[in-house]
Amino acid sequence: MADMDEIKEAKLFYTDRPQETEGFFIKGSNSLDWGIKNRLARIFNPQSGRTVMLAIDHGYFQGPTTGLERVDINILPLLPFADTLMLTRGILRSVIPPSTSNSIVLRVSGGASILKELSNEDIAVDIEESIRLNACAMAVQVFIGGEYEKQSIINMTRMVDIGNRYGIPTLAVTAVGKDMARDAQYFRLACRICAELGAHYIKTYYIEKNFETVTASCPVPIVMAGGKKIPEPEALTMAYNAVQQGAYGVDIGRNIFQSEAPVAMIQAIRAVVHENETPARAFDLYNTLKREK
Repeated sequence: MADMDEIKEAKLFYTDRPQETEGFFIKGSNSLDWGIKNRLARIFNPQSGRTVMLAIDHGYFQGPTTGLERVDINILPLLPFADTLMLTRGILRSVIPPSTSNSIVLRVSGGASILKELSNEDIAVDIEESIRLNACAMAVQVFIGGEYEKQSIINMTRMVDIGNRYGIPTLAVTAVGKDMARDAQYFRLACRICAELGAHYIKTYYIEKNFETVTASCPVPIVMAGGKKIPEPEALTMAYNAVQQGAYGVDIGRNIFQSEAPVAMIQAIRAVVHENETPARAFDLYNTLKREK
């Protein structure tokens, strides 16, 4: 114990300056616990307020799809340019280096393959696994309008409850089956239901008409799902339009790892998301980086 005689009297109390409490930078999150905010701040860049999530969890229901045949070869070179990895525990443990600085969004729902009814999912990963693997969020698929709609919603609310207990946020992923509409009315419904029932942020698809009404009517952040592979200029335009119309970033997989130049493409996406670069200039960047490689 320090010698009591050597203790100096405290005097810098700044009585003329009230303590300031910083408002949290992520929409709808100011009242969350410190741990959840801290994890969200690792997913979303505090400077831009946005995120570039790299989705590589496709194998949990469709196996080794194109571009994900060898995650160690195709995906590891992309890690320096992604804010967040969205993936399964199997790939995380077997392939991703523990030294990575990327935040992890762990896929925790599952149970059906492309050979069956996809909406028939359950919780497939225990909360203890998310804690063990140092996840920053847990991703749950929600099938609004699907055959097993209620079950998928309850899956999400269960993870919200458990995640709140341990300070881990839940990402609700809005699924769109072949019989579900892809319009603003549907996505407003799906995203709002997820937010109302406690999801901390939501992944959904971009639509060209009235996407801003989807983001405006959702009280928590929306990140844009990349969807199927489209030409690079179109993917960059889609990402640009999404963030300009209120999305807090993107969660893109196939439009990056199925690109002709994935490393160049993810850097072009970063320019659009974090620097508000126009699609044309981002495509120029893509071509420049592609040629250099």
